[in-house]
Amino acid sequence: MRGGAAAFDLAIGLSKAVISASNKKGRQCLWGSQVEETLHRLGWRQCLTPSLVANVIDPFLLAHHSLALGFFNWASQQPGFAHTPFTFHSLLKSLSHTNHFTAIHSLLKQAKALNFPIHPSLWSSIIASHVAHNRARQAFSLFGSFAPLCAEIGGPTCNSLLAALASDGCLESACQVFDEMNKRGVGFSTLGFGVFVWRVCREGDLERVVSLMGEVRECGSEINGSVVAVLIVHGLCRASKVSEASWMLDELRSRGWKPDFMAYWVVAAVFRSMGNVADEVKVLKMKRKLGVAPRSSDYRDLILGLLSERRICEGKEVGEVIVGGNFPVEDDVLNALIGSVSSVDPGAAIMFFNFMVEKQRFPTILTISDLSRNLCRHGKVDELLEVFHVLDSQNYFKDVEGFNVMVSFLCKAGKVREGYTVLQEMKKKGFRPNVSSYNYIMEACCKEDLLRPARKLWDEMFSSGCCGNLKTYNILIQKFSEVGQAEEAQMLFYHMLDKGVEPDVRSYSFLLEGLCQEDKLEAAFELYNKSVKQDIIHAVDILKSFILSLCRKGHFMAASKLLCSLNHDIGCAESHVILLKSLSDAQEILIAIEHLKWVQEKSPSILQDICTGLLDSLSSATRPEPMLQFLQRIQNVFDFPYFEGSRRQMYIDIFLEFKLIIARIKPSKHSSNVPFQLAAHMVVLG
Repeated sequence: MRGGAAAFDLAIGLSKAVISASNKKGRQCLWGSQVEETLHRLGWRQCLTPSLVANVIDPFLLAHHSLALGFFNWASQQPGFAHTPFTFHSLLKSLSHTNHFTAIHSLLKQAKALNFPIHPSLWSSIIASHVAHNRARQAFSLFGSFAPLCAEIGGPTCNSLLAALASDGCLESACQVFDEMNKRGVGFSTLGFGVFVWRVCREGDLERVVSLMGEVRECGSEINGSVVAVLIVHGLCRASKVSEASWMLDELRSRGWKPDFMAYWVVAAVFRSMGNVADEVKVLKMKRKLGVAPRSSDYRDLILGLLSERRICEGKEVGEVIVGGNFPVEDDVLNALIGSVSSVDPGAAIMFFNFMVEKQRFPTILTISDLSRNLCRHGKVDELLEVFHVLDSQNYFKDVEGFNVMVSFLCKAGKVREGYTVLQEMKKKGFRPNVSSYNYIMEACCKEDLLRPARKLWDEMFSSGCCGNLKTYNILIQKFSEVGQAEEAQMLFYHMLDKGVEPDVRSYSFLLEGLCQEDKLEAAFELYNKSVKQDIIHAVDILKSFILSLCRKGHFMAASKLLCSLNHDIGCAESHVILLKSLSDAQEILIAIEHLKWVQEKSPSILQDICTGLLDSLSSATRPEPMLQFLQRIQNVFDFPYFEGSRRQMYIDIFLEFKLIIARIKPSKHSSNVPFQLAAHMVVLG
């Protein structure tokens, strides 16, 4: 017992060390060198065992996916350590609910090579994660490898996969999942089988549909027949098989699937649209005589289930049937439809909105926010204005929070005048706009370069007794700095201090950029020193943007002197990399060499991180040639060991691959010689 408790305490201590080391200067970080250095310094690798690694990850690092993966990989590199099925299980458990699919597939491949079994519950979580992230084909590939474990993977996951494959048009794969579930006795859900047979119906294969109905009943699954009946006849009608859909109503009833009024309405509506009055009347008579009343709770479960599994198009189509036939539907279903459907089909979302409002029922403010956001995203400004007009005419907005939703999205849509009009309307109705109300309009004014209205709004806000907050000041400081009015931005900055509002990283960065653009370096350095005194942690982030601002205006010597004057707590490697990259782009090699000499003499501990950062910058460079030339010169002067070893081999590999690509390019007299020069430089660097 004491041994078990000691092992548990050890796992707690080790996990705390990992999490603590990852919190660099108070900010949550990913796994990095600082974590590895901490583990080495504390001597943890001497007591590493597979059991300990597994117990650290599960449960202590389950929510820290990057740390779990980093710790697993770090353990792999320790002398004499070998992973076991338990360590693989713990890491897969951590990653199984994430979208870290590359890492997951790599782990599964390793586990297979080592002949380590994976528990079905993990397969279930991994497959479900793929489905949730719209990767049904990859989920099916995993399912296919372990189809015999279908029952252990579980009905919910199998049904989600079946619906996802059918929805994505992968009917052949969906059929294989259906057959495997049927064979293994896995129960079908209304959603899983419903979406599958719905899509099969759209292929127009009536015989296959009837066969599927028979197989499901023989399997004894608990499926809501009335709901699936609607999906079946709807699918057949969409495939222009309306006569077959009419016949299917009798077939469904004879098999006990109990078509309700909605199923009959679907078929009758298509006959009506075709002008076939005789068949429409016939179906409606069948509806009155044989149909059953639909239960709104059944369709509620179906629609909410479809939306939760991101089958939005299917949820929309069921909703359209309900609304088209004026069938009963709960408010929460309509709210869900409006919010979700607006992301893919704003027109359909407006239709659900109008249906709701016409019945004197109104969406929640959260639904209106989602609808407005998606209308803005799709550029449906006229529709947005109409929505707000309808709601306002019904006296929908009854508090500042509601009015702010209208103001914010009007401003987001570029309707600044309309947003300001709402602000005045709020006051007329006895509501007092808050600082957010003003910020929305202030930000929109600045975005549209309406500086005079922004100043007037500033005066109006303070005269009404509403003090600006940090966001208010940042909006204006940023804009004044951008348009070359750094002096006015400075006045706002010090006004903010007088009002007791503490500047943040953005406040300093915006103003420093403005001062640098106007070459007011003395004021810029004084401002940066103020940031250091206020918060040394924030000063590190501010420094990076400050160095970039200095370099943009060509103040390279000033940037170098600033970095050389700072202590180790502030001058991080990233700031030096920013300066050196800028010097490389400007071909200021001599300044770069002098700067690196200072770093080598005064801060050798960060030299390796600087070299690593320069190498890594190649991957994102639009024009890598200047950096390659720069690194070549640096290597000739300093002969750093950091450009050797694995990274050197990596660039050799890149060159060889690049050479194969350019070998396939047939140069013309107009083509550039740059690719070949680039390859040559990579050889030199390698």
